[in-house]
Amino acid sequence: MVATVLAQASGGGAGIMGQVFLFGSIILIMYFFMIRPQQKKQKETKKFIEEIKKGEDVVTIGGLHGKVSSVEGDVVILELDRGFKVKVEKSAISMDFSKKPTK
Repeated sequence: MVATVLAQASGGGAGIMGQVFLFGSIILIMYFFMIRPQQKKQKETKKFIEEIKKGEDVVTIGGLHGKVSSVEGDVVILELDRGFKVKVEKSAISMDFSKKPTK
């Protein structure tokens, strides 16, 4: 009877280690497939917004297409048409639509 209890107790410990390994593996997979790519994209977007300069063609989050007329701190003045200028926040410029598609 004592041998049976000891056998069950030692078997339970191995099961817990397996569960810990499985849980750790799931966290690792989530990090590499979800969290890390998102952080990389955020860094690229931040770099793009900081490097906006006069003369670039950009698209805002709202869908306005224009050319950067000037940059004043966190505000960008877009020229939508000859003489028609709009003031927008830098954070309202979309990196995804502003970049030219590579073929």
